[in-house]
Amino acid sequence: MDKLTDRTALLRNRARAIPDALFLHDVVADEIKERLKEVNRTFQSVAIVTGFPDFWQAQFPDAVIVADDERLDLTEASFDLILHVMALHWANDPVGQLVQCRRALKPDGLLLCACLGGQTLHELRSALAEAEAVVAGGLSPRIAPMGEIRDLGGLLQRAGLALPVADGVPLTVSYTNAFHVMHDLRKMGENSALNHRPRHFSMRNILTEAATLYAEHFSNDEGRVNATFEIIMLTGWAPADSQPKALRPGSATNRLADVLGTTETPLKDDNN
Repeated sequence: MDKLTDRTALLRNRARAIPDALFLHDVVADEIKERLKEVNRTFQSVAIVTGFPDFWQAQFPDAVIVADDERLDLTEASFDLILHVMALHWANDPVGQLVQCRRALKPDGLLLCACLGGQTLHELRSALAEAEAVVAGGLSPRIAPMGEIRDLGGLLQRAGLALPVADGVPLTVSYTNAFHVMHDLRKMGENSALNHRPRHFSMRNILTEAATLYAEHFSNDEGRVNATFEIIMLTGWAPADSQPKALRPGSATNRLADVLGTTETPLKDDNN
């Protein structure tokens, strides 16, 4: 099967990342901690699937850190909480990643997954595509195609997780210019690791044209440029008999009008 991600390049990019540049991970860590506060439960066995082990071990010192390899090093039914953080958007088999996490959860265990969504870097994607079309007369894959929130939410159901929820956390960051955006991506280890990416240095005039287009279309009131990062949060639970379940259609024993304390008005039949 043709793979989206070149794992060798991805690991190389991550190895070159600078810890001080991982602000997206800071945002995700804060978001996860806030969400865990809202869950009325104490988690005793925690695993974190990530490509940035040092950062996440510091956030959750008692957690087991697992590399986001295609085959996850997770023991079946061993954890009551699994965090899959900032890695799913590079997975060649995202459903497989979630299935493995579900199998590693104890019944009624919680999975929290954070990844980048489809609106991420839409400004840079647009500027690069237009610049390359103008200068080189064609397009090359340069930025990973990230999933939309509805599609990513559907992955939870496909993976067999119960009570699935998907929501987005938008983040807008301003930069001096497009070159600073690309430089920051390299520092955070999120530069291109696509399997079919160009294997040669980009033509200087393509990047210059992209920076010009970026400034024309995405400048803010301060004379800088905006870059969007969409963080998608996926929540699902390992199935358990104790969880609430939807009632069978037609099994209701009370009328909605009685519950609301109102009078029911029948609809008129258009044929009468």
